[in-house]
Amino acid sequence: MEHGEKQITVVDENGNEQLCEILFTFESDEFKKSYVLYYPISSEDQDEEDVEIHASSFTPSENGEDGELQPIETEEEWDMIEEMMNTFFDDEEEK
Repeated sequence: MEHGEKQITVVDENGNEQLCEILFTFESDEFKKSYVLYYPISSEDQDEEDVEIHASSFTPSENGEDGELQPIETEEEWDMIEEMMNTFFDDEEEK
């Protein structure tokens, strides 16, 4: 997955593909991982308040191909992601 991309296709545990919009990506020196926050693109008109945001870690590939998404493994990672997301939304509100 490249940082310039705006959409990704996520395959759920049932093998269903879903197109998702990338909210933002970031890297953590503490966990030595890259993270992506994204939300499903729905065919229905949804209120922005109803959007469910997902987070995964990923390892960018060296040849520019998409990296594979991995689940978040620890409570410490979730805390860090939540803090990053709050900062992101605070910055967006100031614009």
